[in-house]
Amino acid sequence: MAGSTIGNIFKLTTWGESHGEGVGVVVDGCPAGLSLCEQDIQKFLDRRRPGQSAFSTQRKETDQVHILSGVFEGKTTGTPISLMVANEDHHSRDYSEIASYYRPGHADYTFDAKYGFRDYRGGGRSSGRETIGRVAAGAIAAKILSELNIHILTYSKAIGPVSIDMTRFDAEEIMKNPLYMPDAVAAAKAESYLERCKAEKDSAGGIVECVITGVPAGIGDPVFEKLNANLAKAIFSIGAVKGFEIGDGFEVAQARGTTNNDAFVRSEKNQSVKATNHAGGILGGMSDGSPIVFRAAFKPTPSIASTQQTVNKNGEPINVNIKGRHDPIIVPRAVVVVESMAAITLLDAMMQNMSARVSYLKDFYEAR
Repeated sequence: MAGSTIGNIFKLTTWGESHGEGVGVVVDGCPAGLSLCEQDIQKFLDRRRPGQSAFSTQRKETDQVHILSGVFEGKTTGTPISLMVANEDHHSRDYSEIASYYRPGHADYTFDAKYGFRDYRGGGRSSGRETIGRVAAGAIAAKILSELNIHILTYSKAIGPVSIDMTRFDAEEIMKNPLYMPDAVAAAKAESYLERCKAEKDSAGGIVECVITGVPAGIGDPVFEKLNANLAKAIFSIGAVKGFEIGDGFEVAQARGTTNNDAFVRSEKNQSVKATNHAGGILGGMSDGSPIVFRAAFKPTPSIASTQQTVNKNGEPINVNIKGRHDPIIVPRAVVVVESMAAITLLDAMMQNMSARVSYLKDFYEAR
């Protein structure tokens, strides 16, 4: 299967299936000398771990990561880092009957159309469990970025029809509620909404917002390697994402140039900065020094207990009720996945940027 690798210098390949022996990732291109232990990665994985609340799948997985290579005496060696998480609570029998039909909203049909064969146990590679490898790699990327004073704040902006109120925004609240919302009032309303969805055997979608601060201007390229384009590709590679926007996003379609353009001014440090940030921190495919702000729209979980119409592999119409353990909403556990893909994409772009000027090479090698 092609398409399981992303990145140019900081590169990762995820592997494994939802109901196989385990899942994991190989990270290539991580510089030597980074202090790294399993706990650094586990902190990220714990944020996407199942069974944390009534609003996530009750599949019981500890998701304990094991570093198999690339780290020696607490430091990265510059060689490929291989990470593995074992699958401990896989109930493949829950999925045996779906081998004969196509679940609405899933990749069952398209896998058969492409390969003529599919791993029907929980969706195989198209399962959300594949994102474990992304999150493990994202933890490494985020740690490197933090050493460059670049920080990523990611949270649930909306759950179904319930959106946060920016006047009540509290970053510390994000880790205090199971929905990862920075607004306690909105989180309580969203929980009530999700309880109604569960009672009606239904699911919900939502929006994840990501804010990246500390990124210097000039990261990214002006044509095919635009930073915003690569962020969009990375975020759209997350299975349930159906929309991506940066800055004012789709609102720009109704704006005018006089209101949408970000004026440049001189800062107190005598630097050129933007007075506003409608562009979301990227101009011409390159970072402009402002916070990078983007959002991802997630569809409702397609596996629901309500009766749905579909066809079997013979094309005969049937009604199905999906069995198994599924999230009534994907958004809360996807927050850290979005954050991880943003970190991976940004770090890769920054590494590529080191060859943008001859002076960068001279500074590096002459300093040695």
